[in-house]
Amino acid sequence: LDAEVGVDQSFSCITHRVCRASPCARPIGTADGGTNIRSIIRPMAANVLSLFHPPVAAWFASAFAAPTRPQRQGWPAIARGDSTLILAPTGTGKTLTAFLACLDRLMFAPLPDRDARCRVLYLSPLKALAVDVEKNLRVPLEGIARVAARRGESVHVPMVAIRTGDTPAEDRARMLRHPPDILITTPESLFLLLTSNARDRLRTV
Repeated sequence: LDAEVGVDQSFSCITHRVCRASPCARPIGTADGGTNIRSIIRPMAANVLSLFHPPVAAWFASAFAAPTRPQRQGWPAIARGDSTLILAPTGTGKTLTAFLACLDRLMFAPLPDRDARCRVLYLSPLKALAVDVEKNLRVPLEGIARVAARRGESVHVPMVAIRTGDTPAEDRARMLRHPPDILITTPESLFLLLTSNARDRLRTV
Protein backbone atom coordinates (compact mmCIF):
# COMPACT_ATOMS: atom_id res chain seq x y z
CA LEU A 1 0.00 0.00 0.00
CA ASP A 2 1.14 3.49 -0.81
CA ALA A 3 -0.62 6.00 1.42
CA GLU A 4 -0.98 9.42 -0.17
CA VAL A 5 -2.36 12.56 1.41
CA GLY A 6 -3.97 15.21 -0.76
CA VAL A 7 -5.41 18.63 -0.02
CA ASP A 8 -9.04 19.27 -0.83
CA GLN A 9 -8.88 22.91 -1.90
CA SER A 10 -12.64 23.46 -1.85
CA PHE A 11 -12.99 22.46 1.79
CA SER A 12 -9.44 23.27 2.97
CA CYS A 13 -9.17 19.76 4.33
CA ILE A 14 -6.57 17.06 4.06
CA THR A 15 -7.82 13.71 2.85
CA HIS A 16 -6.15 10.33 2.97
CA ARG A 17 -6.08 8.17 -0.12
CA VAL A 18 -4.81 4.59 -0.27
CA CYS A 19 -3.65 3.50 -3.69
CA ARG A 20 -3.59 -0.21 -4.49
CA ALA A 21 -1.55 -1.34 -7.48
CA SER A 22 -2.11 1.96 -9.25
CA PRO A 23 0.21 4.34 -11.13
CA CYS A 24 0.59 6.39 -7.93
CA ALA A 25 2.16 3.42 -6.16
CA ARG A 26 5.77 4.26 -6.96
CA PRO A 27 8.76 2.61 -5.27
CA ILE A 28 9.81 4.40 -2.12
CA GLY A 29 12.84 6.59 -2.75
CA THR A 30 12.05 7.57 -6.31
CA ALA A 31 9.62 9.92 -8.02
CA ASP A 32 8.50 9.92 -11.64
CA GLY A 33 11.45 9.62 -13.96
CA GLY A 34 13.65 7.99 -11.33
CA THR A 35 14.46 11.21 -9.48
CA ASN A 36 15.49 10.60 -5.88
CA ILE A 37 12.50 11.69 -3.84
CA ARG A 38 14.73 13.10 -1.06
CA SER A 39 15.91 15.79 -3.45
CA ILE A 40 12.29 16.89 -3.74
CA ILE A 41 11.23 16.54 -0.10
CA ARG A 42 14.15 18.47 1.44
CA PRO A 43 13.41 21.79 -0.33
CA MET A 44 9.71 21.32 0.45
CA ALA A 45 10.54 20.71 4.12
CA ALA A 46 12.72 23.81 4.33
CA ASN A 47 10.00 25.87 2.70
CA VAL A 48 7.21 24.71 5.02
CA LEU A 49 9.34 25.24 8.13
CA SER A 50 9.79 28.87 7.09
CA LEU A 51 6.18 29.36 8.19
CA PHE A 52 7.35 29.10 11.81
CA HIS A 53 9.39 31.35 14.06
CA PRO A 54 13.11 30.39 13.92
CA PRO A 55 13.23 28.63 17.34
CA VAL A 56 10.26 26.47 16.37
CA ALA A 57 11.74 25.57 13.00
CA ALA A 58 15.15 24.89 14.59
CA TRP A 59 13.66 22.59 17.22
CA PHE A 60 11.69 20.62 14.64
CA ALA A 61 14.71 20.26 12.35
CA SER A 62 16.77 18.93 15.26
CA ALA A 63 14.09 16.47 16.38
CA PHE A 64 12.89 15.06 13.05
CA ALA A 65 14.46 14.18 9.72
CA ALA A 66 11.75 16.01 7.76
CA PRO A 67 8.09 16.96 8.00
CA THR A 68 5.63 14.22 7.10
CA ARG A 69 3.27 14.63 4.19
CA PRO A 70 0.32 15.67 6.40
CA GLN A 71 2.58 18.31 7.97
CA ARG A 72 3.87 19.61 4.64
CA GLN A 73 0.34 19.97 3.32
CA GLY A 74 -1.39 20.90 6.56
CA TRP A 75 0.81 23.71 7.87
CA PRO A 76 0.31 26.08 4.91
CA ALA A 77 -3.48 25.75 5.26
CA ILE A 78 -3.31 26.38 9.00
CA ALA A 79 -0.99 29.35 8.47
CA ARG A 80 -3.52 30.88 6.07
CA GLY A 81 -6.17 30.62 8.77
CA ASP A 82 -8.21 28.05 6.88
CA SER A 83 -10.41 25.59 8.75
CA THR A 84 -8.28 22.49 8.35
CA LEU A 85 -9.15 18.83 8.80
CA ILE A 86 -6.19 16.44 8.79
CA LEU A 87 -7.03 12.83 8.02
CA ALA A 88 -4.07 10.49 7.66
CA PRO A 89 -2.76 7.15 8.98
CA THR A 90 -1.68 6.71 12.59
CA GLY A 91 1.91 7.75 13.20
CA THR A 92 2.11 10.42 10.50
CA GLY A 93 2.23 13.36 12.91
CA LYS A 94 -1.33 14.66 12.74
CA THR A 95 -1.49 15.76 16.38
CA LEU A 96 1.93 17.42 16.28
CA THR A 97 0.85 19.23 13.11
CA ALA A 98 -1.87 21.00 15.06
CA PHE A 99 0.03 21.49 18.31
CA LEU A 100 3.16 22.92 16.71
CA ALA A 101 1.18 25.53 14.79
CA CYS A 102 -0.57 26.50 18.04
CA LEU A 103 2.67 26.70 20.03
CA ASP A 104 4.26 28.87 17.35
CA ARG A 105 1.49 31.43 17.83
CA LEU A 106 1.10 31.21 21.60
CA MET A 107 4.80 31.40 22.45
CA PHE A 108 5.60 34.43 20.29
CA ALA A 109 2.38 36.47 20.28
CA PRO A 110 1.67 39.27 22.79
CA LEU A 111 -0.21 38.07 25.85
CA PRO A 112 -3.94 38.81 25.79
CA ASP A 113 -5.97 39.89 28.81
CA ARG A 114 -6.34 37.27 31.53
CA ASP A 115 -9.95 36.52 30.66
CA ALA A 116 -8.99 35.95 27.02
CA ARG A 117 -6.07 33.62 27.66
CA CYS A 118 -7.66 30.33 26.57
CA ARG A 119 -7.04 30.14 22.83
CA VAL A 120 -6.45 26.45 22.19
CA LEU A 121 -8.87 23.63 22.98
CA TYR A 122 -7.75 20.05 22.44
CA LEU A 123 -10.13 17.10 22.67
CA SER A 124 -8.79 13.62 23.23
CA PRO A 125 -10.18 10.27 24.36
CA LEU A 126 -9.18 9.67 27.97
CA LYS A 127 -7.04 6.63 27.19
CA ALA A 128 -4.91 8.60 24.68
CA LEU A 129 -4.75 11.87 26.57
CA ALA A 130 -1.55 11.27 28.57
CA VAL A 131 0.44 10.17 25.51
CA ASP A 132 -0.84 13.05 23.40
CA VAL A 133 0.08 15.62 26.03
CA GLU A 134 3.56 14.30 26.73
CA LYS A 135 4.69 13.48 23.19
CA ASN A 136 2.98 16.20 21.20
CA LEU A 137 2.81 19.11 23.63
CA ARG A 138 5.23 19.08 26.54
CA VAL A 139 8.22 17.75 24.60
CA PRO A 140 8.03 20.37 21.81
CA LEU A 141 7.12 23.12 24.28
CA GLU A 142 10.21 22.47 26.41
CA GLY A 143 12.40 21.97 23.35
CA ILE A 144 11.34 25.23 21.70
CA ALA A 145 11.87 27.11 24.97
CA ARG A 146 15.43 25.74 25.22
CA VAL A 147 16.24 26.70 21.64
CA ALA A 148 14.84 30.20 22.16
CA ALA A 149 16.89 30.62 25.36
CA ARG A 150 20.10 29.64 23.53
CA ARG A 151 19.29 32.17 20.81
CA GLY A 152 18.55 34.88 23.38
CA GLU A 153 14.93 35.19 22.32
CA SER A 154 12.16 35.69 24.85
CA VAL A 155 9.08 33.48 24.66
CA HIS A 156 5.90 33.00 26.63
CA VAL A 157 5.61 29.44 27.93
CA PRO A 158 1.89 28.64 27.61
CA MET A 159 -0.06 27.51 30.65
CA VAL A 160 -1.59 24.10 30.09
CA ALA A 161 -4.57 22.68 31.98
CA ILE A 162 -6.18 19.26 31.74
CA ARG A 163 -9.86 18.84 32.56
CA THR A 164 -11.33 15.36 32.93
CA GLY A 165 -13.93 13.76 35.14
CA ASP A 166 -11.20 13.14 37.72
CA THR A 167 -10.05 16.77 37.96
CA PRO A 168 -10.38 17.93 41.61
CA ALA A 169 -12.83 20.73 42.37
CA GLU A 170 -10.05 23.10 43.45
CA ASP A 171 -8.30 22.67 40.09
CA ARG A 172 -11.55 23.38 38.26
CA ALA A 173 -12.04 26.55 40.29
CA ARG A 174 -8.44 27.61 39.58
CA MET A 175 -9.06 27.22 35.86
CA LEU A 176 -11.98 29.64 36.12
CA ARG A 177 -9.88 32.20 38.01
CA HIS A 178 -6.79 31.78 35.83
CA PRO A 179 -7.74 30.45 32.38
CA PRO A 180 -4.98 28.41 30.72
CA ASP A 181 -3.58 29.16 27.29
CA ILE A 182 -4.24 25.56 26.28
CA LEU A 183 -7.09 23.47 27.65
CA ILE A 184 -6.98 19.73 27.10
CA THR A 185 -10.13 17.81 27.83
CA THR A 186 -12.31 14.87 26.80
CA PRO A 187 -15.54 15.03 24.80
CA GLU A 188 -17.51 14.16 27.95
CA SER A 189 -15.90 16.91 30.01
CA LEU A 190 -16.35 19.43 27.22
CA PHE A 191 -20.08 18.83 27.36
CA LEU A 192 -20.04 19.65 31.07
CA LEU A 193 -17.94 22.77 30.43
CA LEU A 194 -20.32 24.04 27.79
CA THR A 195 -23.32 23.61 30.09
CA SER A 196 -21.72 25.51 33.00
CA ASN A 197 -20.36 28.97 33.74
CA ALA A 198 -16.96 27.75 32.52
CA ARG A 199 -18.15 28.07 28.91
CA ASP A 200 -17.38 31.79 29.06
CA ARG A 201 -13.67 30.91 29.31
CA LEU A 202 -13.89 29.19 25.95
CA ARG A 203 -15.24 32.13 23.97
CA THR A 204 -11.71 33.14 22.90
CA VAL A 205 -10.80 29.74 21.43
